[in-house]
Amino acid sequence: MDLSIHGKRALVTGSSSGIGEAIAKTLAAEGATVVVHGRREAESQRVVADIVAAGGKATYALGDLATDSGADAVAMVAGDIDILVNNAGVYVAKGWFEETADEWTQWYNVNVGSMVRLNNRLVPAMKTKGWGRVIAIASGVGTKPLTDMPGYSATKVASINLAVSLAHVLAGTGITSNAVSPGIILTSGLDAMFDQMGAVKDMAERAKIAAGFAPGPVGRAGTPQEIADAVVFLCSDRANFITGQNLRVDGGYVPTVN
Repeated sequence: MDLSIHGKRALVTGSSSGIGEAIAKTLAAEGATVVVHGRREAESQRVVADIVAAGGKATYALGDLATDSGADAVAMVAGDIDILVNNAGVYVAKGWFEETADEWTQWYNVNVGSMVRLNNRLVPAMKTKGWGRVIAIASGVGTKPLTDMPGYSATKVASINLAVSLAHVLAGTGITSNAVSPGIILTSGLDAMFDQMGAVKDMAERAKIAAGFAPGPVGRAGTPQEIADAVVFLCSDRANFITGQNLRVDGGYVPTVN
């Protein structure tokens, strides 16, 4: 299937590892020139090297998107882009009465403020082309919150709301805006947690265990590639009629009372 992404230029924030890395590599495999973003140079360079070794085109941009200066630096390297994937963020698992108001503000600035900064800097230029894609990587807890991570859940519902709002602002421009909400995904962060728990090393078994954190009909955790495939489809011409949506890629996640 031709996704008509060849020749497009894409910025994927937070793409030096995990879900963002998978998205960047999949966009590059479809022929896009990808700007990999991270805060650590060595990790960003590694992803770029992997893309180039596979025959793709990529460069990298460094910057802390929780600051205006960091967003300026990343936007300058990104330049004139066609696709913006707002994936950068911080994951927090703290419960009610453990979180402070200052922490909530900090997490909101990272998870939501980074989106606003880059949208404001890069999306207006897309209008001159009459084509563009803006994707917010949210989370299943944005619409089905867990009781032990209220602050994180609140930032993710905000990112969904902003993605839908932006779609209406961009009506008639040829630019679509959508959110993608992953469920429990097998990333290095989840692996580190398993290692700390002394859990089994088998990936298939870990996927089943992880599914217990957010159960659903599929019966396992997802992979970064499964999220990347959904994102890249939304970035394609095959998704021209999809905007203002929150696509859940979560195995049918059903929250449990906890």
